[in-house]
Amino acid sequence: MRRFFMESWRKHKAGEAMEPLEKVIAQIVEQHPEYHGFLDAGESAVARDFHPQEGETNPFMHLGMHIAIHEQLSTARPAGIMEAYQGLVQRTRDPHEAEHRMMECLSETLYQAQMQNREPDEQTYLDCVRKLAEGTA
Repeated sequence: MRRFFMESWRKHKAGEAMEPLEKVIAQIVEQHPEYHGFLDAGESAVARDFHPQEGETNPFMHLGMHIAIHEQLSTARPAGIMEAYQGLVQRTRDPHEAEHRMMECLSETLYQAQMQNREPDEQTYLDCVRKLAEGTA
């Protein structure tokens, strides 16, 4: 998957034909100039480990979370996510920042599902995003 991110970015920069998912990835990468050099690093980026306890962010995880949110919005799942997102965009006045805030909810939902060995709770996730949009979180 890491190579797919890197290849999508390379194709974008080279002006080559791209598949729809590659276009989505390139669009998200464009919004993250802090990752451009990293994605150009080749195999060293593929093999790199990231240590959150040392304050490191995994760029692949971050970009993947954006893709997950784009997919949620394009499929309107969970039901109500588009309205919650639009409310959050109104509150933040920045769609990219709204996605970053949604990532906090998504990360927590995925973490809880993993810790409890169950499926992610869509309603809990949606409630979290709604609270952010309302300013009550």
